[in-house]
Amino acid sequence: MAKAKAKAAKKTAPKAKRKPASKGGSLAALAYEQIKEKILTLHFLPGQYLNEGALCAMLSAGRTPVHQALQRLELEGLVEIMPRKGVIVQPDSISEILKILDSRATVEAELARNAAERATSEDAEELKALAREGYGNGKPTDIDTFTVGDRSFHEKFAEVAGNPVLSDFARTLHERSIRYWYLHLWQTMDTKATIRQHTTIAEMIAKHDGDGAAKAVRDHIESLRERLMKAQSATQRRMPPRR
Repeated sequence: MAKAKAKAAKKTAPKAKRKPASKGGSLAALAYEQIKEKILTLHFLPGQYLNEGALCAMLSAGRTPVHQALQRLELEGLVEIMPRKGVIVQPDSISEILKILDSRATVEAELARNAAERATSEDAEELKALAREGYGNGKPTDIDTFTVGDRSFHEKFAEVAGNPVLSDFARTLHERSIRYWYLHLWQTMDTKATIRQHTTIAEMIAKHDGDGAAKAVRDHIESLRERLMKAQSATQRRMPPRR
């Protein structure tokens, strides 16, 4: 089922250009970014076994940076390293993704509150632009364009918040939830709703309304939760009855 959905998602999603790793980054950091992106965009599917040697060949990287990258991905819950067996891409259950969304609501609401306190007029204008101009400008778009726009907006207000520790945690949670867009939520993408919700967040931050910004983030993530539950319910209705 997951493989069929992944293939369908990929057919609707020509690959967008993504932000490359910084030139000053280490080889391990570069390998980490490359492997993580393949996991998030379902080039590597949940439950798939990965071979370190094959990864080295694919990335033109040595074993040490690849191994270090996999260890970091294991800490983030994206893979599991199994001694003498290999590396398996971790699946995310519905209960797991709901926990991730609940965590995002708490963490990102606090970041939005902090961003409202710190935002300059330039920050506010950039956030408003990111809210308006991403995701295909409200028109039907592919999932790569959508997720790039979504990441950019959330990363910006996290940056404005000025708390790198909380921002890193939020980024990890956000990236974990991206995989579910590729697996399920691409069917229910609503670019107009996303633009409307992101614009509200940006406006609250521009007004320096911390409570309003936090509420807008919680409302936005609750909308994602509702779409997830609808997609999950539709999937279950399509499944043949057990005998």
